[in-house]
Amino acid sequence: MENAILLFLDWLRLEKGYSPHTIDAYGRDARAFAAKNPALLAPASVTSDDIHAFIQSLGDDSAATLARKLSSLRAFFRFLRKREGLATDPTAGILAPRIRQGIPVFLTVDEAFALMEEPGLQDKTARRDRAILELLYSTGARVSELVSRNLADLDFSSTILRIKGKGRKERLAPVGLPALEAVRAWLPERAATLAENRAAGRSLAAEALFINQRGGRLTVRSVERLTRFYSKRAGIIQMTTPHSLRHSFATHLLEMGADLRSVQELLGHASLSTTGRYTHLNIDHLAGVYDQAHPLAQPDGAPSSLKKEKKNEAL
Repeated sequence: MENAILLFLDWLRLEKGYSPHTIDAYGRDARAFAAKNPALLAPASVTSDDIHAFIQSLGDDSAATLARKLSSLRAFFRFLRKREGLATDPTAGILAPRIRQGIPVFLTVDEAFALMEEPGLQDKTARRDRAILELLYSTGARVSELVSRNLADLDFSSTILRIKGKGRKERLAPVGLPALEAVRAWLPERAATLAENRAAGRSLAAEALFINQRGGRLTVRSVERLTRFYSKRAGIIQMTTPHSLRHSFATHLLEMGADLRSVQELLGHASLSTTGRYTHLNIDHLAGVYDQAHPLAQPDGAPSSLKKEKKNEAL
């Protein structure tokens, strides 16, 4: 079984381009199944009953965890069936536990603006942190995508950030003027930090867009910490994460009239149904849009705005 798992993980890394974190998760799940079934020496001996028994043995885990582990096994056996000639897929027909989808946490426009301004421009760390927050909100990038960007990925003339997303898929994200100005303010401090650490003989991530005080590439955890820090300082009650800014980016675009497919492209979602989670616009906004746009929203067939204009003309 271990040989098959190694082949699977190599395929995820070399052909699918999955991140090390994702590959590790798939490997842990596949090996957990193998450890629970030591008598199953080869994938060909696995049956759907074995899969069911494994899932049932994890009964105390959350629905999301069970669904993830089943998804890992499904990917593993589908790979073996398509690439290694496995006769049957033992995960076929097994339904994943239903996961309750919550409404994504997002900021209001005022909260987003307050968060952007909170770091200020007092020192090099503040300049860097403001540039990070501005880029997250301006592009809707995942935090992992942002910290992996290099300076060369940001084109100031065309105002575009090249993002490498899941499965090595690349997309071009427009960058707003405030974000570009925030990055420009950070670049002299970035150069000074690199020069200081180069003189100290430290190993540098000289190509990285965002670096820490020792000249290394900034980590996801660091961005998560700074986002929470500035959120609290800005008086935002709900816990704010980098992903909250991604949710806010999508929500605010949709509220301003962007179509769902455009937002899908900007977020780098493979499926439109994933982007559909962001259509949680408040009922007043939806009612207003409907009232303004639908020809039969009003008894006389005129949008309310047109009726108001006619009423004003009559007065």
